[in-house]
Amino acid sequence: MALTIKRKKEAMLLYILLPLSLTAYGQKASLKTNLLYGATTTVNGAFEIGISSKSSIELSGGWNPWKFADNKQLRHYLVQPEFRWWFCETFNGSFMGVHLLGGEYNAGEIKLPMGIFKSLKDYRYEGYYYGGGASVGHQWILNKRWSVESILGVGYIRTHIDKYPFGKCGKKLSTDDKNYFGPTKTGVSLTYYLW
Repeated sequence: MALTIKRKKEAMLLYILLPLSLTAYGQKASLKTNLLYGATTTVNGAFEIGISSKSSIELSGGWNPWKFADNKQLRHYLVQPEFRWWFCETFNGSFMGVHLLGGEYNAGEIKLPMGIFKSLKDYRYEGYYYGGGASVGHQWILNKRWSVESILGVGYIRTHIDKYPFGKCGKKLSTDDKNYFGPTKTGVSLTYYLW
């Protein structure tokens, strides 16, 4: 039996609110920002909540709406939920995680370091991406309210790419879909515990 639109909305609301209604443990919940991601001029943040004495759920995201001089841009947004299992206790020490990711981008006329994506200097690319991976990390508690976290994740990304010539406008040159295996998450984050 097909779900009605009203039932689908109720089910979606349940999926969103369920993690928030679970009993929290340890430091319970935190807000954080990834300093490495911020260095790319990307506004970013994450909310993490403990769901047991050794597990937590994090929802992170980033948004870069800026356009730089000479039409240079690295505009994008990213949403990245992650489940974490902690070796010692939630919000303390080392952890392993599994994450999903998705977003959209519009980038071009940028020269990246170490010759990465050389064609970004001469073309503009638009598209979307999705994927997932696994991560490992560690959190160092500084005091009751603050900590520092490092994380590295690897996995798979599928991306849809539309290629355009240099400049604001222009006819689409090509469309392609690509697979990527490699780093999918990296960061050094400053964390603030809410309660």
